[in-house]
Amino acid sequence: MNAFDTGLATTGETREGPYGRIGVVGAGAWGTALAVIAARAGRSVALCGRDAAAIAEMEAARENARYLPGIALPGSIALTDDLAVMARQSDAVLIVTPSETIRAVCRALGPCLPAGVPVVLCAKGIEAGTGLLMSDIAAEELPGHPIGALSGPTFADEAAAGHLTAATIASDFPEGVAPGETLAARMALSLGTANFRPYVSDDLVGVEVGGAVKNVVAIACGMMEGAGFAANTRAALITRGLDEIKRLAEALGGRRETVTGLSGVGDLTLTCSSTHSRNLSLGIQLGRGRRRADCFDGRPVVVEGEANAISVTDLARMKGVDMPIAEAVRAILHEGAPIGRTFAWLWTRPIEAEPRALRLSLDHPAPESQVRDLAERMP
Repeated sequence: MNAFDTGLATTGETREGPYGRIGVVGAGAWGTALAVIAARAGRSVALCGRDAAAIAEMEAARENARYLPGIALPGSIALTDDLAVMARQSDAVLIVTPSETIRAVCRALGPCLPAGVPVVLCAKGIEAGTGLLMSDIAAEELPGHPIGALSGPTFADEAAAGHLTAATIASDFPEGVAPGETLAARMALSLGTANFRPYVSDDLVGVEVGGAVKNVVAIACGMMEGAGFAANTRAALITRGLDEIKRLAEALGGRRETVTGLSGVGDLTLTCSSTHSRNLSLGIQLGRGRRRADCFDGRPVVVEGEANAISVTDLARMKGVDMPIAEAVRAILHEGAPIGRTFAWLWTRPIEAEPRALRLSLDHPAPESQVRDLAERMP
């Protein structure tokens, strides 16, 4: 059985240049969009989903009507529900499943993925309980396979529709390996089109932390918007949220510079500014006083920042990193804290200096009556 049975020739594996055959695990919106992007870039693609009936429907319609309606699947995309067949025939694999499934997917891939085939993670999050980044999980479950990450301000429907989109691809740059032969560089060549522009990074930690924390900050932005606050508030949360991302990335060995790029400030700005984002949408509904069970009209919508509010703050506490915005979101979502009182606390904490080197802390001058009034403005 050939997972890449599209009738197109494949280039096979070399040490440089684009990968000829790309396997994509996960047939949701972003997995399908990346498959479409890779096909438009001239690659042979196998898109693998776990639901055989859904894959059959996509094959018949040549469209993912459930998750990415209106986008025709190019002929160079083969569809399969057989993970092992796809893995054995891929020159590189993109894993595009929710963050909580990454360990299980990597474990399933392990026995059937040929030695040395690289894996690029397209999920954003931190594992609950362990505090591991997605690349750390993959390194544990797939020893000997180069690991990369793809992240950035990328709504799936816009990228698939051909709107100009940029993203960052990160991997290690091993000593003795030419930059153009690294996983990040080769995957950038594999996915680059006139509409999709990849950038290359050697800072896996910085790229991944930005993707994990931005969803939590977006929920905070949504809560304040839902409660009736405006652009000033959003700008403040984005800026101070970015500083929280920088602090955590640095504590884990990443670079603050990376967080100012697409996978940090770019992704954060997009997610905090558009109701396309499930995280912002959840926050807006909660900020308007809606119960969590009633959000999204009661549908079981997965909101990555909801779980990551715990994993991010657990990791920050372990590393001694102060993340008050993330802590506020955790308190509201998981500890029963009232939105009004929690954000009143956030805004009237001791006054700090933006240059951290000043090490300044001043008691906030707002009287208790003002703090109480602020808390009562919100549900």
